[in-house]
Amino acid sequence: MSQPTGVIHDIGYQRYTGVRLGRRHLVGTLYLHGLRAAFGLGRSAKAKIFPWMIVGVVGAIAAVLTAFRAQTGEPVMSYAEFPQTLTILIIFFCAIVAPELASRDLHSGVLPLYFARPLRRGDYALARLAALVSATFLLLAGPLTVMFAGAAFGAPRIGAVWDEFVDYLAALGYVAVHAVVFSVLALLVAALLRRRAVAAGAIVGAFLLTTPLYGVLMVLPYERATQLAGLASPVTLVGGIGDWAFESGGDVGIGGYGPLYALVALLFVALGILLLARYRKVAAK
Repeated sequence: MSQPTGVIHDIGYQRYTGVRLGRRHLVGTLYLHGLRAAFGLGRSAKAKIFPWMIVGVVGAIAAVLTAFRAQTGEPVMSYAEFPQTLTILIIFFCAIVAPELASRDLHSGVLPLYFARPLRRGDYALARLAALVSATFLLLAGPLTVMFAGAAFGAPRIGAVWDEFVDYLAALGYVAVHAVVFSVLALLVAALLRRRAVAAGAIVGAFLLTTPLYGVLMVLPYERATQLAGLASPVTLVGGIGDWAFESGGDVGIGGYGPLYALVALLFVALGILLLARYRKVAAK
């Protein structure tokens, strides 16, 4: 009978005896990683080109508006009009960032590694969504702050600074509405597609393909149809909320349906729950 010839080598592996930070730390780390990835931080120069190009364009527009107001003393547009004017840039930003946060992980198949930790399926989706919402908010809030600072320094009296501050806060609320609604739709589409290029195109299409329906409703000879037409598209839905709640003295073309627009927006955001269902499905594979 032959003797066993196997040898056990001690190669230095040791049990981990440090602090286990747990689920909350994992969610926070995942959120910070997503926020950094949104702007290409910690990644190659190629990953920084498109997001920072949009950041640069938005910042340049804010700088021009601030300089013009400093020279003439009159604002070109209100703070609340600023995000509405840049809607197409917000869409492109979400179309670039959302696939980086969701489609990349789907394509590379790393989700089972995430879920091997004490991390729930919903934690992952909500952390990614929070990162995209924060990145979109910062995209607009930074330039708005520049515009407010320029107006405040040029204000003739303290009371005017306070008025500017109130309008600035209202605009930040409007920016938050943009960030939440646009991010939910963008990440939901990206979570269903594994290829980033395809996901980016699908996100832009999801925003723009609803515009013709809005146009058809607007030409109908019924006042109620034109007032409710904004519900047909995420872009016009957010615009209707802005006219109702954030733009004082604006052209309220939605009649008395402002609360309905807000309710539809809340229900639309609730569709983010589909993200959780998607990641349960992925995790089961």
